[in-house]
Amino acid sequence: MNIANSRLQALADAQYSPAPQRQQTGGPSFADALKGATGSDDLKVSGHAQSRLQSRGIEMDGTAWDRVKEGVDRAAAKGARESLVLMDDVALVVSVKNRTVITAVDKASLKESVFTNIDSAVIV
Repeated sequence: MNIANSRLQALADAQYSPAPQRQQTGGPSFADALKGATGSDDLKVSGHAQSRLQSRGIEMDGTAWDRVKEGVDRAAAKGARESLVLMDDVALVVSVKNRTVITAVDKASLKESVFTNIDSAVIV
């Protein structure tokens, strides 16, 4: 048996115990912090979309993000990949696969907008 095989055998024979569980420090978990930032537990906002939301004065609370998440869930159930989510006076282009908001457009900017590379639209 050569050295590589004996090393592999030694590793296979070794018994490893699982790493000890970390105790929480009492602060919010990363998932909770992310949920608080976006209003959703699994919907991300790209840097581009974040800057569009800010520059266009689009404010979205937790309820609005929940509606967007629901729309993304419905689009995913239909097999969509890139979806236009229309909500009140806001249009969002969302990567359904990555669950990421790509860009945001307000009502004033919608008039001249052309949305490309989408395969679905969801009204929430």
